[in-house]
Amino acid sequence: MSGTHQYLTAQDVEKIKEELNERKVVTRHKLLDEVKEARAQGDYSENFELYAAKKAKNQNESRIRYLENVLKNSTVISDKSVSGEVCINNTVTIYYPDDDEEQTFKITTSIRSNSMEGRLDVESPLAKAIMHHHEGETVTVHVSPDVNYDVKILKIDSTTNGDDDLRSF
Repeated sequence: MSGTHQYLTAQDVEKIKEELNERKVVTRHKLLDEVKEARAQGDYSENFELYAAKKAKNQNESRIRYLENVLKNSTVISDKSVSGEVCINNTVTIYYPDDDEEQTFKITTSIRSNSMEGRLDVESPLAKAIMHHHEGETVTVHVSPDVNYDVKILKIDSTTNGDDDLRSF
């Protein structure tokens, strides 16, 4: 995902900035101290503590670069809901007529999406198809030029993004 353009809400930007600050000001210094302590133990060839400390430091630096890249390559979008219309941060229940199944998920930005927790990326084909449509409407989802399917919007609930965690990578 690094280097790709993303959409973020103002709250996403705040969460990213908070995490960056924590990682740069607190975590970075703590991990550097751990590396120094492990180095002081000597014998680098079998020093697991040094290896683990360096690995944690490098993971923190990677996460910092990732988050900075996300901010640099993003556009801030509104998270304001329009009553009765599918918008970002809405929890939506849809019906798949072909499968006779229902699914409920929350539409989020990619930095917060997590299909295992029912959060769908606003840039996914399904979310793009149902955005700005209303309860009761049937919408065609275009997956590719040759593949599409219909869904019916059963319910739209307005929610917020305050409790969604940022994806790790």
